[in-house]
Amino acid sequence: MPKLVLAYSGGLDTTTAIKWLAVERGYEVIALNIDLGRSKEQPVVEERGLAAGALKVRVIDAKEDFVRYFAFPALAAGAVYQDAYPLATALARPLMAKLLVDVAHEEGATAVAHGCTGKGNDQVRFDVGIQTLDPSLEIVAPTREQAMARETQIEYLKQHGIDIPWGDKGPFSIDENLWGRSAEAGVLEDPWQEPPAEAYEWTRSAEEAPAEPAYLEIGYEHGMPVTLDGAEINPVDLVERLNDLGGLHGVGRVDHIEDRLVGIKSREIYEAPAAVILLVAHRALEAMTLSKQQIKLKKYIGAEYAELIYNGLWFSPHHQDIAAYVASTQRHVSGTVRVRLHRGNATVVGRTAPASLYDRGLATYDRDDTYDQSAAVGFISIWGLQTRVQARRQLLGELPETLKIAMPRGDA
Repeated sequence: MPKLVLAYSGGLDTTTAIKWLAVERGYEVIALNIDLGRSKEQPVVEERGLAAGALKVRVIDAKEDFVRYFAFPALAAGAVYQDAYPLATALARPLMAKLLVDVAHEEGATAVAHGCTGKGNDQVRFDVGIQTLDPSLEIVAPTREQAMARETQIEYLKQHGIDIPWGDKGPFSIDENLWGRSAEAGVLEDPWQEPPAEAYEWTRSAEEAPAEPAYLEIGYEHGMPVTLDGAEINPVDLVERLNDLGGLHGVGRVDHIEDRLVGIKSREIYEAPAAVILLVAHRALEAMTLSKQQIKLKKYIGAEYAELIYNGLWFSPHHQDIAAYVASTQRHVSGTVRVRLHRGNATVVGRTAPASLYDRGLATYDRDDTYDQSAAVGFISIWGLQTRVQARRQLLGELPETLKIAMPRGDA
């Protein structure tokens, strides 16, 4: 029998897929569970996978690789999809695709599989990533091919002697890892409906958050966070700590109507306390250490970076080029940022950087001012030269109608 490696979450869809792939497609299934943190199915994945008929269940702890090589580079780029989504799920998929291919090679498998539907973004991220890394592997997507309802899946498993107590289905479709949690479907499909309290798990509401704020200090080196309150901390522990602390203070909630790659607008509820805190702090540090022109271009680059991640192009040359630019911009983005967490808000209240471009002698209005104000007159004359020339040569004393409407009227 040919071997196949399935991206296995431990949930109903991929558990059904194990049996379906074996019975209907004739594969020996190796269930690969990739632990990226925060999954409620993690304690039962091996037991469920074997019960469903997997040849073996392999579990890979990829939390540190995920944060260090996927989440933090996106952080350095300032990648936020449509100015709202910190890309937690989207960032996980290229790592999962790579590990699927790696394990397929190790196990001598001829195919890989995932549990994505035919109307979401993840199918693109998996398929494009796998095809880029090894186009010889067959890709099977049981959920996309069969579209079995929950009750049909449970019945299918029972017909093959597998009776797992799944419990009641929650009201939402959930995906979560260290970088964030998403919830969709159910009442959330009505954009007018305020998200109910049960849509959130990681964060308190602003009303339930502590009355007293919390302060923390995050240290960065070359754009990557490395310390918390002055102590070195590994990436996974840092993100976990910020998720807990930010969630306690109601930080990280996002209610967003986003554009899926397949052309559908969907309503998503995100919780990403650590990502939001780190992005706010990183942006403040860049404001001190990057020039005006760098900040302007990097804002565009960050949006483009978010698009390529969201659209499944992590393994593209386009990503390599953008990543090289981002790395260059981060050479001097080192320093410490103090952040205030209070009732849903993460606010930067202090920052310091060895290579800061902020010069108090130039910025101050006190007597230790070092700025030569007399130089301003000549600067203004040269700066306004093109405007004065164009006004003399083209306007001829007459204001265009579009400008007249902005002029004061009457005696004034």
